[in-house]
Amino acid sequence: MFWLLAILAYLLGSLSFAILLSRMTGLADPRASGSGNPGATNMLRVAGKRLAILTLIGDLFKGLLPVLIAAHLDFPLQQQAWLGLAAVIGHLYPIYFRFRGGKGVATAAGMLLGLYPPAALLALCTWLLTFTLTRTSSLAALTAAPMTLPLLAWQRPAALLPMCVLSGLIVWRHRRNLRDLWAGRERHF
Repeated sequence: MFWLLAILAYLLGSLSFAILLSRMTGLADPRASGSGNPGATNMLRVAGKRLAILTLIGDLFKGLLPVLIAAHLDFPLQQQAWLGLAAVIGHLYPIYFRFRGGKGVATAAGMLLGLYPPAALLALCTWLLTFTLTRTSSLAALTAAPMTLPLLAWQRPAALLPMCVLSGLIVWRHRRNLRDLWAGRERHF
């Protein structure tokens, strides 16, 4: 049952709300504009606030739903986290869109919300504070993900390994942003 749910979580994660919403509204593929990332931040840049919010909600839901289903089926916390991670991997490498996906931040936030809401709140507060101070979405994402790990290690140690993998994937997907941050040429709002 776990592996079937993992495949379904990956397939759900592979749905790109940024691309689907762009197609439904007749806009260009977000991977061809702005930062080239099919996520909420780039949708804000290329399609406006309304579609960015819808993308954010859709991407959050992709990470949340597998965790909630696994919790409803009484799966152990670690399996819930691995299923959430499967959805994030689907977002990063979507089968429906030639494995060209986003950076996974909103989907990871949905996963975290399902696993342990206080950690999701900490991540949100960290993201908002960093973004307010720097006006840099990538730096906010890179700061928020690792900030939740100590809280999870303390309160939900079973989820720590999948969350460490998740943090590593988020850093990996932001590697170009890291180079741009170091070089002083990262995009700001």
